[in-house]
Amino acid sequence: MNRHELRKADINLMIVFETLMQERNLTRAAEKLFITQPTVSSALSRLRALFNDPLFVRVGNRMEPSARALEALEYLSPALDAMSIALSLTRDFDPFTSTITFRIGLSDDVESGLLPPFLQALRTEAPNVVVVVPQVDYWRLPELLVSGEVTVGVSQTKALPANARRKVLRSMRGRVLRSGTSHHPLTLDEFCDRPHVQVLPTGKVEGVVDDWLRAIGRSRNVVLSVPQFSSLPGLLTGTDLLACSPDFAAQALIGSGAVMTEALPFEPDSIELAMVWLSTTDNDPAERWLRGVLEKFMGSANGREG
Repeated sequence: MNRHELRKADINLMIVFETLMQERNLTRAAEKLFITQPTVSSALSRLRALFNDPLFVRVGNRMEPSARALEALEYLSPALDAMSIALSLTRDFDPFTSTITFRIGLSDDVESGLLPPFLQALRTEAPNVVVVVPQVDYWRLPELLVSGEVTVGVSQTKALPANARRKVLRSMRGRVLRSGTSHHPLTLDEFCDRPHVQVLPTGKVEGVVDDWLRAIGRSRNVVLSVPQFSSLPGLLTGTDLLACSPDFAAQALIGSGAVMTEALPFEPDSIELAMVWLSTTDNDPAERWLRGVLEKFMGSANGREG
C-alpha cells in the first residue's frame, strides 16, 4: 500500500485492531475503548475486509490471531506510537487551566507515604486536573502501561516493556512498625520470634523481608497478610504484632501516634523505587510536566535514569 492508499484506512480501525490483539476478546476490547461490543464487531468486519484475512479465530472464549494479524501488529504498533508522539508535539499544556485526567499507577506503600504531598502540590499548581490512581505492583505495572490504563507508574520494578523509560526516584530502606512507645530496640531474636503482619496485595505470607532473613540463615513468624499499609496502625495497636514497610511509608503511618518505627535489627539491602513510563509519552507536554512533579515530591536527590 502506498501513501495515497492510506486514505482508505481509518485510524480508529487500527486502534480497535491493536486493542483486540491485546485483549483477544470483543467484550473486554469494547470496555477498554469505551464503545459497545456491536461497534467492535462492526470494526472487526471492516478490518477483515481491509486486510483480506479473518485476523482472529475463536478458540473457546478467546480470539486467537492469524499469522497475518501477528505480522500486521509488528508494523502497526510502532506506527501508532510514532503518530502519538507526533501529535503530542502540537499540544500546549497549562497546568493551572488544564482539565486533563492523569492516570498514575502507584504501589500501596507509595500511595500511603508519598501521594499526600504530591496531591497538595497538584491542588495548587493544577487545581482543575483529575487524578485516577490504580494500584500497581511490579508484576502488574508493565501490563497497565501497555494497555494505556496508566501512563506513568511509581513502584518497584522488574521486567518492563522494551519501549519503557525508567528513572530511579529513591533508594528505600526497610523499617519495623510496632505498637507502643518503647525505646528498647528489638533484637534480631525478638524480631524473628514475634508475630508479623505481611503487606502484599496478592495475599502471600512471604515477601522481600523473608528473602533478607533467609540470606542470614533466619526466618520470621508471619501470622497475618493484608493488602494495604494503611490498615497497619489499627492492626498493630495494643498487640505484639510487628510489620515491615519502606521508610517513607513507615514515617507516614506513625503520624497517628498509635505505632512507632525503628530500624530493622539487621542490615538489609536497599530497594529502588522507580518511575516508569513508555517512550510514546516522552514528548507529551502534560506527561512531561506530571513526571517532573512526581519526581519532585516522590523522589530524592539521588534519583537517576536507568
